[in-house]
Amino acid sequence: MMTPARIRRAVRAAPAADPTTAPTRILDHDHPDVRRFLRSIDREAGPRERDPQEYLRAAHRRIRDAIRPVYSMADTRSVSGTLRRGRGSCSQRFAVLEAAARARGIPTRSRGLVMDGEFWYPRFPMLRRAVPRFVLLAWPELRLDGEWVSVTRALAGPGRADAGPSFGNAGAETLFDAVGRGAADWRAAGVQGCACDDAAFARFVRRDLGTHSSRDELFARYGQNLPGPVRLAVEPLFGRWSAGATSR
Repeated sequence: MMTPARIRRAVRAAPAADPTTAPTRILDHDHPDVRRFLRSIDREAGPRERDPQEYLRAAHRRIRDAIRPVYSMADTRSVSGTLRRGRGSCSQRFAVLEAAARARGIPTRSRGLVMDGEFWYPRFPMLRRAVPRFVLLAWPELRLDGEWVSVTRALAGPGRADAGPSFGNAGAETLFDAVGRGAADWRAAGVQGCACDDAAFARFVRRDLGTHSSRDELFARYGQNLPGPVRLAVEPLFGRWSAGATSR
């Protein structure tokens, strides 16, 4: 018989969930809608024994094709919420990729990068005054073969020959698209800044805030990029404004 004392001892003895694979409020890979979406990735990726990078590439392709890119400002939206809408920002689509990885047992974490708002000027040439001076970017890192690597390296691998030109944050290609071909990679190098594989990014990275066990933790500590009232006011427009080549 489980007495209250025994229950307390059992709870204390229970191993804690790995914070880098467990579901979170944002990365809710235990949600029925998310599980349904992940099954569609499984059908493309093949058996669970397949190379984790192959699974991540399949997940990236599925997310790219299934979720329309928009300029949503709701960085803390749950993955299930993004899937229900069928559209999402690069940050939200990265969250879907992280949820897929965690559900597969691939640990993920978020590196906080403070970007100069000028990085987004090519996207909003007529709205430059509205772009925040600094933008917090939750940059995914994944643990493969015992090593933490950036999302770009997780998808493309080091030295991939077909990475193509640097990502310029203009035109049809989004940041989420670019990492799939091996472009747009950052690597932390110091307390204040980053050493960037892609020189086109170096001048826009203002500070490396280090790693966090999840994007939930990162945004809980530093907040989102716009004040709540402003975010609520602009989300109906920006949350539907197409950011890429696909138009639906």
